[in-house]
Amino acid sequence: MVSALQIALADKVGAERFELWFGANTRLSLSSGALTVGVPNQFLQEWLRNNFRREIEAACCETLGRPVPVSFHIDPLLAAAASPRRSATARGGGAEAAAIAKTDAARSFQPTPGGVGAADKSSAEKSGTRRRFASLDTFVVGAGNRLAHLSAQAVVSRLGTTSPLLVHGPTGAGKTHLLEGIWIAAKKAQPALHAVYLSAEQFTTYFLEALHGSGLPNFRRKYRGVELLIVDDLHFFAGKRATLIELLHTIDTLGREGRQLVFAADRAPGALGELGPELVARLQGGLCCAIEPPEFETRRGIVRQLSKALEVDVPAEVQDFVAANVDTHARALCGALNQLQAASQAHGRPVTLALADEALAELIRSQARAVRLPDIEAAVCDVFGLEPSSLQSGRKGKLVDHPRMLAMWLARKHTRAALSEIGQYFGRRSHTTVISAQKRVNRWMADGAPLAVSDRSCKVEEAIRRVEEALRAG
Repeated sequence: MVSALQIALADKVGAERFELWFGANTRLSLSSGALTVGVPNQFLQEWLRNNFRREIEAACCETLGRPVPVSFHIDPLLAAAASPRRSATARGGGAEAAAIAKTDAARSFQPTPGGVGAADKSSAEKSGTRRRFASLDTFVVGAGNRLAHLSAQAVVSRLGTTSPLLVHGPTGAGKTHLLEGIWIAAKKAQPALHAVYLSAEQFTTYFLEALHGSGLPNFRRKYRGVELLIVDDLHFFAGKRATLIELLHTIDTLGREGRQLVFAADRAPGALGELGPELVARLQGGLCCAIEPPEFETRRGIVRQLSKALEVDVPAEVQDFVAANVDTHARALCGALNQLQAASQAHGRPVTLALADEALAELIRSQARAVRLPDIEAAVCDVFGLEPSSLQSGRKGKLVDHPRMLAMWLARKHTRAALSEIGQYFGRRSHTTVISAQKRVNRWMADGAPLAVSDRSCKVEEAIRRVEEALRAG
């Protein structure tokens, strides 16, 4: 019944206002024919009572079929879960609100000394329990991330010249590492620089807290007064209209003043339509850099660097073994090395190929269940009746070229391999060839073009279905 009441209330006040005022901040409970609205503080209690009582009563009538008494009270559980800043603001204001804003700034920079609000370091930072930011110096550069790394360096050396910078790519490709590296490098170059690094979720949380009590003027002074604003996980803003509007105004204000904006997202701007055309247009007006999943050489470099950081003696052949068999992302590589280190300590044995094969067997088996480039090559050759080596050869002509393009398209769909890795595998071709093949197959599908397979001519969709069936069977 409470869920139905919430839906009815959202219809009456609007989804945006419901999210702002009734999201995680309130608890509705029906008992003995009365509705109780639990809130975390006095401010929200008075605000809801004065601004939404009529809508709440109407939603009750609509849902329950009769009017019910409505009361508001401060819920101790909600109060305990609420931010100390919000509770403090409910009790006071003025100078206290300014102090709260100062505390917020400090929280945004816990991971490293020397940042804005560094004098107010959190207990987590003082105790050393929170990891420090990564730096650009420790970023392993490869074919799939070179442009993004160069762009990050350029932004640091000329703040405000290219803004906004958007780094986009899948999970574990290194986006957060680059953003943290930009913050570290910028603060190192200009210790007095007013810079903010935070996630989209933090930006949303602080904005809603400002709406609910701490005050929008303080929030806007903090985020619109910076020289460098870095926001991670931009895709988190999808569907959060009020926060998106605030972000747009923040971007416009900083842009007019020549300040630097840096963002990260899991997709390119063209695929972020749910953020709205205004924000997408602003992103496209800056510099957009893709980060591909790490190819073998980059993975090997990551393993080598992680080994040093973890102080684990990992021979070169074991580094190659891990890089070749854990081909997803940097976090998985770190997990593999942690597992190796634990196995080495538990058994009192040095890290060797034999130990790696034994300790990582389950991880490698789970990796093996994923589709790999050789799987796609074998399935395409089987469906098209080609010799196994055909797709990696230099042979030309549509009898080989078309299946090779389809194999590249399938590799982009079913694997996390980088463009460069796919091109290298299928005949030492460049990443631009892979992009061209992907566009070509998409065009074939749109036009309903036929392909010649081993026994007959069929549409592209049919050929793809047969190859994917072979992949599942394998």
